[in-house]
Amino acid sequence: MKNQEFLNKLSNCINHCNHCADACLDEDNLKKMVDCIRKDKVCASACASLADILTIKDANVAGLVKYCEMVCTQCAEECKKHETQHCQDCAEACRECAEACRQYAA
Repeated sequence: MKNQEFLNKLSNCINHCNHCADACLDEDNLKKMVDCIRKDKVCASACASLADILTIKDANVAGLVKYCEMVCTQCAEECKKHETQHCQDCAEACRECAEACRQYAA
């Protein structure tokens, strides 16, 4: 997978996670959204860090790619538990990003 394609998947995931976390704050039962918000924030931060480091030539990102895959998978699993459209969209973006991490690492 080319870096630009990977960066696009990371960016999409970051955007969906940030939107989801913000939209979760408007939900009626905020208490049930706490784990979702936290996972969104961790996932967006991990993806942003990886995207930043990928721009550095010859940077060793293997460990960060593996971590990013893990947090994207965890975020997708949490988001898919919620019926809201923003959570479902975020879950899909996270699944796609986790798959892009697996492809990049292969």
